[in-house]
Amino acid sequence: MGSFGDRADTVVAELNDDNDTLASRVAVLCFNNGFEPSTSQVRVREIMGKNCFGIEEAIKHFDIAPTKRQLAYMADVPYSETTLIACKDTHILAAVFRFSGVEIREKVKSKKVFCQQDDWYDTHPFSSDKGYVEWHLVRKTPVDDSTGKTWDEQQSLLGDNEETPKFQVLIYAVVGHFLATGEKLFENENMYVRCSDFDSDGDRVFLRFCSGGLDVGSDDAARRDVLAASSSRKQES
Repeated sequence: MGSFGDRADTVVAELNDDNDTLASRVAVLCFNNGFEPSTSQVRVREIMGKNCFGIEEAIKHFDIAPTKRQLAYMADVPYSETTLIACKDTHILAAVFRFSGVEIREKVKSKKVFCQQDDWYDTHPFSSDKGYVEWHLVRKTPVDDSTGKTWDEQQSLLGDNEETPKFQVLIYAVVGHFLATGEKLFENENMYVRCSDFDSDGDRVFLRFCSGGLDVGSDDAARRDVLAASSSRKQES
């Protein structure tokens, strides 16, 4: 009441007067630590539907508390409506915040998302990379016809507007989307997707969702039938 000042009675009266719209907005602001989506973000969600892991989802599932500076930076989504419409069924639009792969794994430990591995990658630099606060548009499936090829051959399959995402981005999008929707991306007992990172031995990092959960590995093989390429769209602005 004190925070509302001289108009406290008006605010309370509005909330008590079956004003569902106002009450809902206040509830959302409370749950989202004061965050309210920008016009750009609202439009993006309309286009992407369940394939949007936005700031609201990051707050809910990763328990983040974005700063005002981060929210201002993320207000505009760096992809055109044309691109988003073309990718709405094939990609995940993720609002990525600065969490490393190991931190993400620890955040969801109770949900048993990851395989019971020996956590071999905890000491490798790629697993502690926190990345940047930014939007990413990550492809939900491996790049077509990308197995059994070298890294360079896989890169040649990508368009000029595509790139291979880093481990931190890919793991963030995969885990976030699973928590929000229950859908397991790259779910295949016999296929992994490569990230752009190397482990400390110079081997390329890869991952998959198998029956035991999210599985992370690395391999120096030039060609393997079980290694496909992952991809994401480059930011447009």
